[in-house]
Amino acid sequence: MPFENAKVYYDGSHYIAILQENYKHGKGSKRKNTTIATPRQVELQSKFDTAYAESQSLPKRERKPYIAEKLQSEFATTEQATEYIEQNVERKKNNLAKRRVRLWRKIYLQEWNYFVTFTYDSEKHTEETFKTKLRNTLKHLVSRKGWKYIGVWERSPEKHRLHFHGIFYIPQMIGKLEQINDFSTKSHRKQITYQNTHFLKHFGRNDFKEICSREIAQAVRYLLKYIEKSGEKLVFGGKLPTYMVSDILDEDIICPIGIDDKKALLFDNFTCIDDGLLMGEVSAEIIRQMPKAN
Repeated sequence: MPFENAKVYYDGSHYIAILQENYKHGKGSKRKNTTIATPRQVELQSKFDTAYAESQSLPKRERKPYIAEKLQSEFATTEQATEYIEQNVERKKNNLAKRRVRLWRKIYLQEWNYFVTFTYDSEKHTEETFKTKLRNTLKHLVSRKGWKYIGVWERSPEKHRLHFHGIFYIPQMIGKLEQINDFSTKSHRKQITYQNTHFLKHFGRNDFKEICSREIAQAVRYLLKYIEKSGEKLVFGGKLPTYMVSDILDEDIICPIGIDDKKALLFDNFTCIDDGLLMGEVSAEIIRQMPKAN
């Protein structure tokens, strides 16, 4: 008897299933916070968030003292300020850990084929029009051409020029990719890059680099580095579910894992089943056909 409608994700090494009886679903599945924050709490939270974001560019040992200095006038005693900052720093860390886990599950469930960089060109745009028009262009490519992407805005360390880096799934290219002989200021050597003619015309310099499955993790860590350094948030485009949904056969389960054994470790060749229909052994093609969930 199979376990029906399990949520399955890949952790980079193995497929893991969350069986239906171990996750909440339906109305009221999300716990609602009925506590109403006071204007004072909202203002204090806003000041903390601002100070926390500013502190991320500092060495770790200097971050809490920086936040404490910014908030010192909000508390009657040093002990109160310290307790508040500790609680909220821990909250930020927990939220970041949860977002990272969710991100990697999304990453491994999708296919990716390019690492792309778009560079701001002051002769074509202001920074604001560059960001706005690039976002709109990518939005149209998501809806019309099936593109998907996860990226981040970043400034170069020396010239502080604005860039957008991202991993992309591009099933249908627009424009043409042209080989460019370039010079890397980072490695101080000649390099070959591929620029897209459409984006070159409308936005300026760009770099489309093909990537294979074994390079995905390295590319994502490259994006996460900028998040940690700048406090920027990841930008998502396209449908990026966290799980695929499949019935699971008893013989495809290696063993229960996780807290209270609420998850199941699956064999690498487990059978995917959609509403009782055998779809086949798990593969990129089969995953594309399976229902998805978040």
